[in-house]
Amino acid sequence: MGSNSSRIGDLPKNEYLKKLSGTESVSENDPFWNQLLSFSFPAPTSSTELKLLEEATISVCRSLAGLWTVFTLGGVGSKVAAASELSSPLANQSLLLLLVLANLTDAADAPNPYRQAIMSFKNTQDSSPFPSSIPHAFQINFNSLYMALCEQQTSDQATLLLYTLLHQNSNIRTYMLARTDMENLVLPILEILYHVEERNSHHVYMALIILLILTEDDGFNRSIHEVMLKNITWYSERVLTEISLGSLLILVVIRTIQYNMTRTRDKYLHTNCLAALANMSAQFRSLHQYAAQRIVSLFSLLSKKHNKVLEQATQSLRGSLSSSDVPLPDYAQDLNVIEEVIRMMLEIINSCLTNSLHHNPNLVYALLYKRDLFEQFRTHPSFQDIMQNIDLVITFFSSRLLQAGAELSVERVLEIIKQGVVALPKDRLKKFPELKFKYVEEEQPEEFFIPYVWSLVYNSAVGVYWNPQDIQLFTMDSD
Repeated sequence: MGSNSSRIGDLPKNEYLKKLSGTESVSENDPFWNQLLSFSFPAPTSSTELKLLEEATISVCRSLAGLWTVFTLGGVGSKVAAASELSSPLANQSLLLLLVLANLTDAADAPNPYRQAIMSFKNTQDSSPFPSSIPHAFQINFNSLYMALCEQQTSDQATLLLYTLLHQNSNIRTYMLARTDMENLVLPILEILYHVEERNSHHVYMALIILLILTEDDGFNRSIHEVMLKNITWYSERVLTEISLGSLLILVVIRTIQYNMTRTRDKYLHTNCLAALANMSAQFRSLHQYAAQRIVSLFSLLSKKHNKVLEQATQSLRGSLSSSDVPLPDYAQDLNVIEEVIRMMLEIINSCLTNSLHHNPNLVYALLYKRDLFEQFRTHPSFQDIMQNIDLVITFFSSRLLQAGAELSVERVLEIIKQGVVALPKDRLKKFPELKFKYVEEEQPEEFFIPYVWSLVYNSAVGVYWNPQDIQLFTMDSD
């Protein structure tokens, strides 16, 4: 819809702007309305097309008018802006506005045109025609967009945009998964999760869901183990002079699980972390020894927690026998949750052993080193089936190590494991259904995203004043 024409459809431009804005005072040269006209849609050629266009956009445009008025007043910001927002204020405001537009709810008789456009835009190098069913189509340079997204993941709004594009635009998702430099995108996401203590929960959720979406793709799960990284300076638990992107991803996700177990205890976070690990498990390749150790260490932590809850339940039951008036804590629910997580970890280990045992001697070494951990779960009714393969692998390699004699070096043990992998008949490992989890938005995602987006506008918009006393959409501690 061109803004330079004196007529739009069957109406003079100034009359159309008055109708669209809902006010008599709008100027034909108003920058906001002209900008909307210039980038939103192709010009309607008839009054029928004009009416359809108005139904889809009129409420959206009116709601933006107030926002634009505040922008142009140059009021004092609600909060001190971050350095990145101050250095590129127009880019920051534009991104926030885009997120507001994309998250507007659909009208009763028309979908959100901005969301439709975000869901369907294509690469400038893609010459294939748009389907006639896509009314709001445009093209953009995907390489430039990818590079910008890689550079800007320190901000909530850039991570939310990345999530939106990956989740809703299959063209973007396909393009990104085909890149040979995925580490440029994945590393900033991992750094968000690594510094979970410093991030707000929404930013952590978005980063984690991005990983989950990426791990739905088997090609991604294979390729990340082929990318070797050197000297990851922000990872402080241990010096990692060289590690694959896949092993680093496992380390960071496991660290997030452990942090969540001891601090936030958020089941949603647990579930998505485990789902990402499960999606990757069949393609685990050449796991770094530290990554293999952390997998088993997490299982050890879960095992201790399981035993502690069992002990607490037993003591509580004994105490209740002498005092029937004291209500019992719901240990059964706690036990059920921890057993679900333990089973998932066993399934992840089993999936790796079943599909890529020969690629992961370090995991076998870690299992053998801590084999006593698994003893109590061999006959447990909740884990008996999934323990078969793990028990078989531990028994098989323990026997070979016993035959090799005592006082074996680490190098010698790994050599025996690599030789044993060839000798272990693959048909002795029981096949289980492939572990695959897919991210699905909640039934009413707007209940999460609309308050989140507006909290970002409140906290990040440069030069925009919002009275905190009047805010009802989100709590003031949601930054």
